[in-house]
Amino acid sequence: MHRAVYLANNLSVDMGMFYKRRDYSQVIDGRNPIVAHEFLGTSVEGKTVLIIDDMISSGESILDTAKALKERKAGKVILCCTFGLFTNGLEKFDDYYAKGYLDYVITTNLNYRPESLFDRPWYLEADMSKYMAAIINSFNHDASINSTLTPTYKLQKLVKKYQEQADGYEYYQSLV
Repeated sequence: MHRAVYLANNLSVDMGMFYKRRDYSQVIDGRNPIVAHEFLGTSVEGKTVLIIDDMISSGESILDTAKALKERKAGKVILCCTFGLFTNGLEKFDDYYAKGYLDYVITTNLNYRPESLFDRPWYLEADMSKYMAAIINSFNHDASINSTLTPTYKLQKLVKKYQEQADGYEYYQSLV
């Protein structure tokens, strides 16, 4: 949540959140079932929405959230996570993409990803190699990793460059 607030503030955009309400009186398949996803935030109508999470395991929560946002008339829904595990396969993601509930799923290359993931039209990879190299280099030189962990300057520079582009979408495509 701290990182999402940080990112929203640096991008000068609204932030909302979904709260997973669970039924702790039951355990089904080793988990407490989700009763509802409660949305706390402003209108998302016509907006591009980033859903940020630490990991996608089965995808149940993040997909339910994407569907709920599309039902609230979000323009685009992009799922972002650090670790895309996809433990229940990719078929449900394919289905949600086909139904228009999600536009993209972005994960890092910090864990194993099934080969079939790379061919999905909805999948984008965030290459973290240079950041891992910077962290390892910092450790090898007994230096602070603060600039790697808190990239405010780099983020603000990227936002400024984006804003200066005649067409922000073309700039985004050049990054992908």
